[in-house]
Amino acid sequence: MFAEFFAAQGFVVLDGGLATELERRGADLRDPLWSARALLENPDLIRLVHESYFAAGADVAVSASYQASVSGFTARGTTPGEARRVIALSVELAQEARRRFWDAAGRVASQRVRPLVVGSIGPYGAALADGSEYRGNYAVSRQALADFHGPRLEALIGAAPDLLAIETIPSPDEALLVLELLNAWPEIQVWVSFTCRDGSRVSEGQPVAEAIAAVAVHRQVVAVGFNCVAPALASPLLAAAAAVTDKPLVIYPNSGERWDAGERRWVPGDGACDFGESAPGWFERGARLIGGCCRTTPETIRAIRRSLESLVRAQRASESATARSR
Repeated sequence: MFAEFFAAQGFVVLDGGLATELERRGADLRDPLWSARALLENPDLIRLVHESYFAAGADVAVSASYQASVSGFTARGTTPGEARRVIALSVELAQEARRRFWDAAGRVASQRVRPLVVGSIGPYGAALADGSEYRGNYAVSRQALADFHGPRLEALIGAAPDLLAIETIPSPDEALLVLELLNAWPEIQVWVSFTCRDGSRVSEGQPVAEAIAAVAVHRQVVAVGFNCVAPALASPLLAAAAAVTDKPLVIYPNSGERWDAGERRWVPGDGACDFGESAPGWFERGARLIGGCCRTTPETIRAIRRSLESLVRAQRASESATARSR
């Protein structure tokens, strides 16, 4: 899936915060559906945000389905069939944004690999809209989780994304359940990324190495890692993951702020960072898919791309000089 990117440039730049940009452009996301609310009310705005990330240098658009679910949409009055159609729309909007960007970019596009569209599979906890994606321990049955994830998997896959992201997952058990459901679509590839409470444990409390090892062996998993973690945790988490898998690592931290579920707002957390300065260090620790999560912007992605291009260019020049001297 990523071989062409690695050969051409050495890395894959992910996009940044979708909800952050939607809000900056005037969307009201104070809703249990969060960014998925815009699928109902302003889908064109979602497409425009995807386009802005492509223009900033993102190689990937992650669909606006993170907090979308059949149960969430039916609670708003849609039928189950309409809910599935809206979930599929999240992929179609990203595909349309890619087409528009690629058609308009001209010479810029000729110097890049055609971007990917990724269907987002957020955790059950996100639909609860209470911060459970940073805690896990949902106290629901395995069947309830399967009933939640199954219909939107079917809807997303029906829209033909390039791959899926099982993202912001607090529990290895939930990730493994989604992977089990994906056995019904053996052609689909995915990355899996966890949220974490610190540099050694995922949000539900299991050791990071244990969680990564459990999902990395699945044949449909093409990358593993972490998202919506504080930037300060990125390096120790990547080191723990690199110790148990040779698969490409993915990292897309949040801005360093912390989500206050009670107040439903971001508050100061473990500290912001300069993503452009930090991305090369994450690359050196094995990350090959690098981007931003909540509260990051197109400028964040632009900085990541510039710094990674500079790093890889220097590395390849050094390798070429070494080869010539032999």
